[in-house]
Amino acid sequence: QVQLAESGGGLVQAGRSLRLSCTASGTIFGINNMGWFRQVSGKERALVATISRGGSTNYADSVKGRFTISRDNAKNTVSLQMDSLKPEDTAVYFCYGEVIPGLGHNLRGYWGQGTQVTVSS
Repeated sequence: QVQLAESGGGLVQAGRSLRLSCTASGTIFGINNMGWFRQVSGKERALVATISRGGSTNYADSVKGRFTISRDNAKNTVSLQMDSLKPEDTAVYFCYGEVIPGLGHNLRGYWGQGTQVTVSS
């Protein structure tokens, strides 16, 4: 059983920073891409940033230059440093990981339970 657990959400004023972290646990043979997505009520889940096992990153245009994704392969963690936050960044943020859950198993995607980020103006 693989689980992804996020932490670090909360309420913050516009212009301030927050750091989200996510740790994958359970039976893990390897992790490929990891990332963060966000969802506003009534809208589809949208990509925020992804990072490959080798460290290649990809960002949504709306967060480029403000958010930084990083990972620690030894600890199975991925983090999202969010600076210069705006009210429109308010959403539930979900961690995502492409995990091989054991030798001989296929790669599959796993999601965390989500953490609320609220940015006040």
